[in-house]
Amino acid sequence: MALNAFANVFRIAELRSRLAYTLVLLSVYRIGIFINTPGVDRSAMNAFMDAQKQSGGLVSLFNLFSGGALEQMSIFGLGIMPYVSASIIIQLLAVVVPSLERLQKEGAAGRQKINQYTRYGSIVLSVVQGVGISRWLASLGRSDAGQGGFNQVVVPNDNVWFTFMTVVSLTAGTAFIMWLGERITERGIGNGISLIIFAGIVARVLPGAKTLLDLTTQEVVNVAAVLGLLFFMLLIIGVVVYVERGMRRVPIQYAKRMAGRRMFAGQATYFPMKVNASGVIPPIFAGAVLSFPATLGAWFPFLQGFQRSIEGNLWVYNGLFVLLVVFFSYFYTALTFRPDDVADNIKKQGGYIPGIRPGRQTAEFIERVLNRLTFGGAIYLAIICVIPSVISSVLGVRFTFGGTALLIVVGVALDTVQQIEGHLISRNYEGFAGPRGPRIRGRVRVAA
Repeated sequence: MALNAFANVFRIAELRSRLAYTLVLLSVYRIGIFINTPGVDRSAMNAFMDAQKQSGGLVSLFNLFSGGALEQMSIFGLGIMPYVSASIIIQLLAVVVPSLERLQKEGAAGRQKINQYTRYGSIVLSVVQGVGISRWLASLGRSDAGQGGFNQVVVPNDNVWFTFMTVVSLTAGTAFIMWLGERITERGIGNGISLIIFAGIVARVLPGAKTLLDLTTQEVVNVAAVLGLLFFMLLIIGVVVYVERGMRRVPIQYAKRMAGRRMFAGQATYFPMKVNASGVIPPIFAGAVLSFPATLGAWFPFLQGFQRSIEGNLWVYNGLFVLLVVFFSYFYTALTFRPDDVADNIKKQGGYIPGIRPGRQTAEFIERVLNRLTFGGAIYLAIICVIPSVISSVLGVRFTFGGTALLIVVGVALDTVQQIEGHLISRNYEGFAGPRGPRIRGRVRVAA
């Protein structure tokens, strides 16, 4: 069945064109990873990143989400994180700034304006982070602070011109990645920003597996520990797929009604509420917030000490991460799901929840169910994101791909497959699970 569905993908001209467009733009992104910024000694940078891989930490995580661009000191070194950070700031501001709140309620036109503000914010953050990256590069090999004894100079000629060129290169790279993501969303398949993050993580799978294999061959790492880690990773992937497809079905009863000259009979249906309505946004936002001290360290040196203190203690870092994931789960769900609007729509369509009065009581019931689901979803996200690093630490196996990376890869894959299946079904083709099989259900988009 699945093979027939894959064959059908290439029988639809529009779907074939969208897939080709997406693959071409993702290829452009991957090629850009190998265009490095001027003034950086690439061999010294690679040596520094090799040393960081052994110790892990925020630099390795940042390198993973940038698809290895930081290791290459590419023009795409900042990746898409400035855009993610700008999205966080704009959405936080929308809670306290009335004009932004009004824009959110204006539909497509308002969202377009907010996207425009997010792009401007991304450029500003790219400039700030570009200055931080340039100062950090210049310090490598010249200072022992947080570098574990690394003594190779990465920037041979540190001057104002190097800082300027680094900031311009990284800012232009981030703007180009944003453009690629938006083009994929508009003319390709899937969410472009999500797919770029997905491509960056997946591209690091083979190098990470090779490193693990080399360590096993050299008997640095126990084979049984590696097998145990892989088993847990497969188990986590299975749990992610199961929970992401989970939902609470709230029953809705529609009474008999007239619409024009047509009579519609009463019917019973349900309103789906996902267990994890916020998708992968909470862990991405939490990671971005925890990286702020490192980003602003070039401007406020005391933040570098704070960053090193939380990175040096796994339990403190994971504790802060869990608290932020829970907070952003409630925050993002409250932004994207409004029980009052849902209750009004049900009432306008002549529906009601059995045993619940339409209107305010329905809104309160939906909000109560939503809060319970969000709590469960937040705990699920926190466990999935933290437990791989804990297991890796217990087994003594350094593994680059944490729970956040697994969550993003599985979630984006489900979302993209769902969109492809939607194209197939809309043209009377079978889905990937056959004519009687379940439909693939994805998740909310990674980027706002």
